[in-house]
Amino acid sequence: MDYRSDKRIVLTLDAGGTNFVFTAMRGMDRLGDPITLPSNGDDLDKCLKGIIEGFEALIDKLTEKPVAISFAFPGPADYPNGIIGDLGNLPAFRGGVALGPMLEEHFKLPVFINNDGDLFAYGESIAGFLPYVNDILAKSGSQKRFRHLLGITLGTGFGAGLVTDGDLFIGDNSAGAEIWLVRNAIDPDCFAEEGASIRAVQRVYHNYCKSKHSDQLSPKEIFEVAEGSREGDMIAARLAFQTLGVVVGDAIANAVTLTDSLVVIGGGLSNAWKYIGPALMEQLNGTISRTDGAKVDRLEIKAFDLEDDHQLGEFLAGQEKTIKVPFSDRTVQYDPLKRIGVGLSRLGTSHAVAVGAYAFALRKVGERG
Repeated sequence: MDYRSDKRIVLTLDAGGTNFVFTAMRGMDRLGDPITLPSNGDDLDKCLKGIIEGFEALIDKLTEKPVAISFAFPGPADYPNGIIGDLGNLPAFRGGVALGPMLEEHFKLPVFINNDGDLFAYGESIAGFLPYVNDILAKSGSQKRFRHLLGITLGTGFGAGLVTDGDLFIGDNSAGAEIWLVRNAIDPDCFAEEGASIRAVQRVYHNYCKSKHSDQLSPKEIFEVAEGSREGDMIAARLAFQTLGVVVGDAIANAVTLTDSLVVIGGGLSNAWKYIGPALMEQLNGTISRTDGAKVDRLEIKAFDLEDDHQLGEFLAGQEKTIKVPFSDRTVQYDPLKRIGVGLSRLGTSHAVAVGAYAFALRKVGERG
């Protein structure tokens, strides 16, 4: 389906702990200015009325009726049924809140709710990283094509989503691809998000910084220290991002042994890729031990950093060759290089989530006829 030329309108919501941002989408582009309202996450009645108010304000500005409402909302949740569970950053949600059914009843529209990591991956599979990689492979003359994508978001939390052959993988309990809970490679008693988030970068920097700051620096400020454009401990700043790269790389290595897919990375922390990337890729292409101490490759596949020109060239070239078919005059093409690519969002994280929400809604509306 060509979503870019689709004229139907879908209403979306970016649900943050402080503010809710409402936007109308058409043809995978935002339609008009967004509407921002406070989330009131500690007062369920105000929060729900605010969500209704935000969507009503969008509809009042439109000249055509939308076909659906589709947005990302924090979990845990029963996403297919639109029921939100006990949330950390929106504490008023407790015991199960039927948000989707409420909106469907009020607006008489189909409503689709998903995790932001899922919609990020879906958006990048529709119009971002996945088609980008397949396009440059085609232009290089390679026969290799990819159909699966693991999306990773690095920010306040450590999120993920998985798209397999065009379908969003949610799991049987709306808990698919919850990568934040895999084991932390550096601190095995902790889950990975403790070493793969904004708070992790801040903690490592301030633990190792020799010159103590009176205030905790933001990741952006720590990146500026790493770049030498801001006063501070450059070594500690770079270590903070490299440490995150180790934890994220180990978690992705565990994931891609199952997904065998491309990996796209988004979220605010991905802006520090120059420091995160090498440590992350070292985990993917590193080794793991047998009981006798012998080393074997961590992955059956080789991972390439597609933000690096040299690695991109190797990835595109592959090792394609012609081989003979036994007992025949025929020949076939064979590329023995099993490989995946890792790279950054081509849409931008927020827009990828919105595109994912838009495309997911139109697909579901089409399935319903």
